[in-house]
Amino acid sequence: MKFIDEAIIRVHAGKGGDGCASFRREKYVPRGGPDGGDGGRGGSIYAVADRNINTLVDYRYQRLHRARDGEPGRGSDQYGASAPDIELRMPVGTVITDVRTGEVLADLTHDGQRVMLARGGRGGLGNLHFKSSTNRAPRQFTRGEPGEERELKLELKVLADVGLLGLPNAGKSTFIRAVSAARPKVADYPFTTLHPNLGVVRLDMARSFVIADIPGLIEGAAEGHGLGHQFLRHLSRTRLLLHIVDIAPFDPAVDPVRDARAILEELRKYDPGLYAKPRWLVLNKIDLLPEAERDARIEKFLRDFDWHGPWFAVSAIRGEGCARVIEAIAAHLAKQDEAPAPASIMDGAGRPETG
Repeated sequence: MKFIDEAIIRVHAGKGGDGCASFRREKYVPRGGPDGGDGGRGGSIYAVADRNINTLVDYRYQRLHRARDGEPGRGSDQYGASAPDIELRMPVGTVITDVRTGEVLADLTHDGQRVMLARGGRGGLGNLHFKSSTNRAPRQFTRGEPGEERELKLELKVLADVGLLGLPNAGKSTFIRAVSAARPKVADYPFTTLHPNLGVVRLDMARSFVIADIPGLIEGAAEGHGLGHQFLRHLSRTRLLLHIVDIAPFDPAVDPVRDARAILEELRKYDPGLYAKPRWLVLNKIDLLPEAERDARIEKFLRDFDWHGPWFAVSAIRGEGCARVIEAIAAHLAKQDEAPAPASIMDGAGRPETG
């Protein structure tokens, strides 16, 4: 199924039914009086978070959602029936915004969450409500109120604890395959990953977390170059970013330090809040470095990159070093769950303290 994470829809709630002006006309009841009933309420439209839905593809092709109108009132004190409500089931993580005002109407963060998007109109009053001692035969009634109408933007932000960040072919998909049951496409050309992939990392029965892999970033991504900028929003809910770096590029002209700095600059330009998230460095493809040069190459990279935060050296394709990474992540997330770290313990680059 094609991954769709944005859609624009229109919702029309139902109009309330009109009230009725009617009088009793029965034999032997010469002064029966008013008996017009009220109109029914128009149908409302709700969004419901459903963990069994993964994309917004249904809303890309069905853009108009209209609830039914309430029934009008009738004579003999008969009230019109209210119209049924409509529930639009959406993936957990969907943010719903009013296109005209820019107001965020809902952020569906947990399964079963139900939020009203458009309220149905109230039904009108029948003439029996206007009877009084001075108005014995009222002919007044009210019309039903119109239902709300909105144009909405749906934006899916996947829910994950850890996000992978890096250039195309840095080894992000290979890493998520190594540590979880996810099986994203892996190949020796850039932009193999075309949409976000989620993997559940399970250390044991009591410890697990979700990791997200997005298409690789390139220089200029914040201005719309490449594919990764379309999916950076999916990293906004993560609690930790893993910056995957290819420490042993095939092309000798490629400078891993320059490329790593370019990725951070794109992240900063796209969203300073995302840039400030805790970020760890994962140096991948160490199996391509001669063992005699490995430590020196890693030390030189860290020195040139001026990195003082947590880092790991791994070979994702062989699984070497991956267990240490996921153990450290699990401990970090458990510590956050026990006592959320205040913002003051983070330095300007968003790195967690390691002392």
